[in-house]
Amino acid sequence: MGKVFLVGAGPGDPDLLTVKALRLLQFANVVLHDSLVSQEILALISPHAQLIDVGKRRGFRLLSQHDINSLLVASASSDEIVVRLKGGDPMLFGRAAEEILALREASIDFEIVPGISAAFGAAAVAKISLTDRRVASSVLFTTFSRSADARALASFSLTPETTVVIYMPGPQYNEVSQWLLDAGFSPDMPCQVISKASQRDQSSHATTLTGLATLAPLPAPAIVLVGRVAATLCDPATLSAWHEAASGSAHVATLPS
Repeated sequence: MGKVFLVGAGPGDPDLLTVKALRLLQFANVVLHDSLVSQEILALISPHAQLIDVGKRRGFRLLSQHDINSLLVASASSDEIVVRLKGGDPMLFGRAAEEILALREASIDFEIVPGISAAFGAAAVAKISLTDRRVASSVLFTTFSRSADARALASFSLTPETTVVIYMPGPQYNEVSQWLLDAGFSPDMPCQVISKASQRDQSSHATTLTGLATLAPLPAPAIVLVGRVAATLCDPATLSAWHEAASGSAHVATLPS
């Protein structure tokens, strides 16, 4: 019986891989990878390893999660080192919980190798600190879904001191903008969209929630950072105004279902 490693590939730059992740990619017998793992990272995998693309592209899933779980179990039954390679960190929006359960039920040994989450990669690219003792005391990591059931679960308490990081915003930024405006955020709340953070073709756009509604979608994977911390990209006068607003506001908002 082999061992499965749930490995975080980070945001895309191979230099941001952990040493352990790189070592596993070079010695793996089988690698099941997501579609958004960069080609530069895939090129580091041993040429003798079997590569299996189990990713999802624009709503089309090559394999169901049940199929992926079965592949992991079957691969570990015949191969020594099996890597499940996920973009970012496997424990954040990576469906790791479902794969962990399947491995436990099959009594297969596994290990988790964390990676740099897309949120931290995006914040680094934008040169934005997600927290700032002057304007942001908490961070909310969430996804945006157009499913009524999924959105009903996203009922989080927010304050103006919350930085919101939205994974997988999809191609309709106007819906994301309206979602946050309905939550009580100001229309001029700063935000930043970062596409393909840390990769050669990365791009970003600084705007406000009002401007986000008309922004053309950036290529996936993209992250939307929303909050007063994004005002650090503004001119000094605007930044000062946001600091003053932060010290005098006590408004509490809730994302609607």
